[in-house]
Amino acid sequence: MSDRTPGAVAVTSPYDIDEIFPEESAGSVRLPRRQAGNSPQGLAVTLLADYTLRTRAWLPAAAIVDLLAEGGVSPAGARTAISRLVRRGVLEGRRQGRRGSHRLTAAAAASLTIGGSAIAAAAAPPWDEQWTLVAFSLPQQEGTLRRALRGKLRWMGFAPLYDGLWISPHDLSEKTRARFAELTLGTLTVFRARHIELDAAIRRNPLDAWDTAEIARQYEAFIRRWSRTPSEISGAGAVRARTEVMDTYRRLPILDPQLPIGLLPPGWLREPARELFMSVYDGLADAAQEHVRAVASPYSGDEVSGVRAHTVAELAAGLGR
Repeated sequence: MSDRTPGAVAVTSPYDIDEIFPEESAGSVRLPRRQAGNSPQGLAVTLLADYTLRTRAWLPAAAIVDLLAEGGVSPAGARTAISRLVRRGVLEGRRQGRRGSHRLTAAAAASLTIGGSAIAAAAAPPWDEQWTLVAFSLPQQEGTLRRALRGKLRWMGFAPLYDGLWISPHDLSEKTRARFAELTLGTLTVFRARHIELDAAIRRNPLDAWDTAEIARQYEAFIRRWSRTPSEISGAGAVRARTEVMDTYRRLPILDPQLPIGLLPPGWLREPARELFMSVYDGLADAAQEHVRAVASPYSGDEVSGVRAHTVAELAAGLGR
């Protein structure tokens, strides 16, 4: 028999639900779902974002195939991934003679820049002990709309305290306010409130909306994996490692959207994980950039200046946008 509080919803388990990284994003762009493993489409998006997000440079299709092959994707799988990303509105293509090239669409670049800024953000300001609550109502038969709304809320850092009540420890930024204003998915109310402790047997703390024990395990796994990274990696190894560390780390700020440190167990590993991510991602930037240029150069001559790796700080700042 279940001992869950009546009306409460199951706590999100990392990596095994689609809504953590919704397929639907702004406009007509449909970024691929993030998965526990590396999908060819996800790898392709990460590669182009890591080296062309600032410039939206064109990369020869053959170079993209070669780079994905270094990451374990077959040529046929790479070409299929590129084709699907074009249909999703993530990539656009052009042809010059027999050679095709691709780049991120403007809409995809904008979406990835916003998401990257949130992923790379530094510590939040001190918590004011106020929670932002989103209450919504959708008919039970509107399952598709319900999933879409839940996905958008999850992406904005909210988690379900109850089925129709989602919470965040942060006030609404102007960007978040604008996103809420654009939502047309059912009836929705947003307000700010302070939690009141009750001396009662049946109660649910706002922090219970997040599975902090599982999040802690994910931080531990990340640090255990990447603290063994060699100090010097070059060539394809640098690109593979940089792609993998980004693909792994970018899940963590969604699972732990700057939850108030004062409410968390002692020794919370958010900052050590972020520092390790910065060390690996930034430390491999030059070597990875040079390898991507070397792979692309035979197909595009010397026109590879648009291939530019960015740092975590630049990503957090929105890449100057």
